[in-house]
Amino acid sequence: MFLDPFHRKENGYVLISADQASNFAKDVAGDFNPIHNPDAKRFCVPGDLLFALVLERYGVSERMSVRFSGMVGDNVPLVFPEVDEGVIDVQDTDGKAYLHLEHGGKTSHDAALIEQLTRRYVAFSGHNFPFIMVPLMEQHGVMFNPKRPLVIYESMAFELNHLNIEDPGLELASTSLEVNGKRADVHFEFNITAAGDVVGTGSKKLIVSGLQPYDSAAMDDMVEQFEALKRERNGG
Repeated sequence: MFLDPFHRKENGYVLISADQASNFAKDVAGDFNPIHNPDAKRFCVPGDLLFALVLERYGVSERMSVRFSGMVGDNVPLVFPEVDEGVIDVQDTDGKAYLHLEHGGKTSHDAALIEQLTRRYVAFSGHNFPFIMVPLMEQHGVMFNPKRPLVIYESMAFELNHLNIEDPGLELASTSLEVNGKRADVHFEFNITAAGDVVGTGSKKLIVSGLQPYDSAAMDDMVEQFEALKRERNGG
């Protein structure tokens, strides 16, 4: 599978190095959040990589919901349960949970569908900043602290009408941002498409902490840093 370069298996555990996580974020998801840099003080594995590994292991179901409950660090041994009864918790060897999955309906283990859906979703998800987040924050007059951006990927879910899908795509349907003091809940609704038809819907939730008034100059600097990192990664 295409995820092989981004994790390894040892003694029944799944381990993800900081370099593997960073490469996935940048090369597959197009996500240049500094928290995924190997040398980041608060480094964590992208939630989208954990979700991708879940799809590879358990397949694509008609209904899937994922909730993240912890930040996976460098080379943390993860346990992906062998028994799948529709509810799965990915934990470390101490029993700390990082991902909770609930799924139902029919399930497909078609490798092509899994890879296509994974690539489309993580590319969509990884591009939340700046393409979706910046206009949304500007609209509401708030932003995260540019010196210490804290954006937490809390959950995602989708529902498919059927699994007879080829070359699925994702398109943004709507966005919302709800401010509560120094925190905001951000919701993205999306459609899953195939052959020009909507074949499913989904949602993603982020939590943004440390809110402050929107500052165009500061945000422009952050966007320029993002674009510079992207150009450097892509060789120019």
